[in-house]
Amino acid sequence: MKYYSTNGIVSNVSLNEAVIKGLAADKGLFMPEKIKQLPQEFFEQIDTMNLQEIAFRVAEAFFGEDIPADDLRKIVNETLNFDIPIVQVKENIYSLELFHGPTLAFKDVGARFMARMLGYFVKGGNGKSVNVLVATSGDTGSAVANGFLNVDGVQVYVLYPKGKVSEIQEKQFTTLGNNITALEIDGCFDDCQTLVKSAFMDEELRCKMFLTSANSINLARFLPQSFYYFWGYALLKRMGREREFVVSVPSGNFGNLTAGLFAKQMGLPIKHFIAANNRNDIFYNYLQTGEYNPRPSIATIANAMDVGNPSNFARIISLYNNDYNAICKDISGATFDDRQIAEGVKRVYSETDYLLDPHGACGYLALENSLGEGQTGVFLETAHPAKFKETIEDILQQEIQIPKKLQEFMRGEKQSVALGGSFKEFKEYLLKEVLHEGREIYY
Repeated sequence: MKYYSTNGIVSNVSLNEAVIKGLAADKGLFMPEKIKQLPQEFFEQIDTMNLQEIAFRVAEAFFGEDIPADDLRKIVNETLNFDIPIVQVKENIYSLELFHGPTLAFKDVGARFMARMLGYFVKGGNGKSVNVLVATSGDTGSAVANGFLNVDGVQVYVLYPKGKVSEIQEKQFTTLGNNITALEIDGCFDDCQTLVKSAFMDEELRCKMFLTSANSINLARFLPQSFYYFWGYALLKRMGREREFVVSVPSGNFGNLTAGLFAKQMGLPIKHFIAANNRNDIFYNYLQTGEYNPRPSIATIANAMDVGNPSNFARIISLYNNDYNAICKDISGATFDDRQIAEGVKRVYSETDYLLDPHGACGYLALENSLGEGQTGVFLETAHPAKFKETIEDILQQEIQIPKKLQEFMRGEKQSVALGGSFKEFKEYLLKEVLHEGREIYY
């Protein structure tokens, strides 16, 4: 399979090159030249398959031309060695709990898959030490850091906005050491993302370092998230609830929603998507007006969705050939402020005993407000509520239990490097870190 850039200049790129480079030379995002339709028999039998088998069949459609089946199956099985349950919250609303991985966030799947694929290519004779740059507004950093921990030939730099991620999120990527370095940036998430993109475009850095990204910018990070949608459909089919299937996706950088749109293009019968936003409602406004106007992000209690210029918007536009009406046919939007999110968490917990995290709350509220008669709604619950302990306890006015996985992270000692928001300072740090401290570099 070959890949092209959303900016339309770069094309005919191999999977190996697309994964390792992350971002195209023309600053666009890589897209597959074709999206394979899965056969009807797959959907007829999907409810009899386990998660790993479903994921392998989907991954094979994307990557099977480039990675032998045995190697790809190993990557999938090592990525998905945990369960993804579905929980009924109300009669026609279900939560697909994506937070049962190592860092208790949905991004564990994409990060672990990419780490193993990148490791596969590095071991396969590229002869390069790879430096991964990743900007995070919360869960991406912890998922990537833990997914890539101790992967040979890979050094990871996690850029995060100072004071704008929860303590537990911060601990998950600042306490690891080894090949993981946390960079605490004086700015917002968009500033971190801009630094990463600027690094990819800097000629001197490109000559002296081998850079890639583990944000959903990288196709090996976002495409595996399509597994969720097929699995959710399979679980509903086991219950006889798969018809009129609507999915509500808490949306920040839009990698997860884009993966769902790919699943639909592959034949998955999802009736409709809802992009659930917090106050960073750039995509919601696009759906209302047809105009895309990015702006600086706004800090909210659903901090992992605090994105003012979502990168994957370019992929959505490319997927639909810039057809605004077609996009609106498949996707509607919803937006909620902090008060509405907090009230939703409190009310749902009181009424159903189900504890939402702030991001999942946006997904739930969007379904509750718009689900039609006879439809079954699934919202993606993207992170364990305990990752936002202070926020949830402030909402509920009661203490919540922290899972053992998170307790272990909290005992670690924070290790981070403080940097300002300028690219000059960031570039100087990278050059000093990599070139002046004896790390092996390939040109």
